[in-house]
Amino acid sequence: MKISMMYLMLAVLCASCMKEDIASADMEVRTNASSYKVGDTVVFRFEGTPDNIVFYSGENGHNYDLKDRLYADNDLQVDFKTLVQWGVIYDNLKLLVSNNFSGIYTKEEVDKAAWTDISDKAVFSTGQDNTPSGTVSLKSYLSPVDTGSIYLAFRYRDFQKPQQNRWVIRSFNAVKISPEGVQTNVATISNAGWNAVSFLNDSKGWTISTTQLLMYGGVASDTDNDDWVISKGFKVKESIADKGIALKNISSNLREYSYVYKTPGVYKAVFETSSDWYSGRKAGHAEVTITITP
Repeated sequence: MKISMMYLMLAVLCASCMKEDIASADMEVRTNASSYKVGDTVVFRFEGTPDNIVFYSGENGHNYDLKDRLYADNDLQVDFKTLVQWGVIYDNLKLLVSNNFSGIYTKEEVDKAAWTDISDKAVFSTGQDNTPSGTVSLKSYLSPVDTGSIYLAFRYRDFQKPQQNRWVIRSFNAVKISPEGVQTNVATISNAGWNAVSFLNDSKGWTISTTQLLMYGGVASDTDNDDWVISKGFKVKESIADKGIALKNISSNLREYSYVYKTPGVYKAVFETSSDWYSGRKAGHAEVTITITP
């Protein structure tokens, strides 16, 4: 019994010692100044010896406060270029959006969805080739659900006449813009996932290629046309978490780190620290505000 108690006391003592062996994650960071010019080398000097250090510069994409962000109040902005020709030209091509389309490209599913006509937000060709639409913001049409998608559609309608209009979408771009103003191109005409859906006159529909979208129209013998070409869904609110730069791990030593800022601004530089051992973990962070002038 005495031997068992002795082993138990030794085990508790060893466990206590192991916990104390975890290195401190505390660290102080100092610089020679708080203000630098673009292109200057900022030297961050460390006091403390955590096992791991990850650096967040405070620049777009490297913001410590956004490292766990999965969704954001992003915008989706689109632009395109068009051409219309043949026959009596009129505004028979429309731009629509939906945030509740199922993603099943059939007449029945397109009918079930709620579509908003936003043609008045864009400029369409009246005969000139490569007419730019201008930039169209879709932010106010997004789903209130973070994981929701938004779809875009071009809808062509024409009636039986000697020559129906021919429409060409020459180019298309979709850009996601974060609340911080970071722009990410998410689609062009070649990879926007277009699918054609015919409502009237299946013999005349959209032709989809990697370089353009073409609605040929019909001749005198062709009946009325109602044809859609619909993009893939865009999950606009999804966000990529900001990332840091791993500066050191337990196998290395680091007393200072040099960094160059290339754009004027006020940055919160954060050094995320941690010390890990099989008996536990300690974590912390240190931050320094740096002003960069032109």
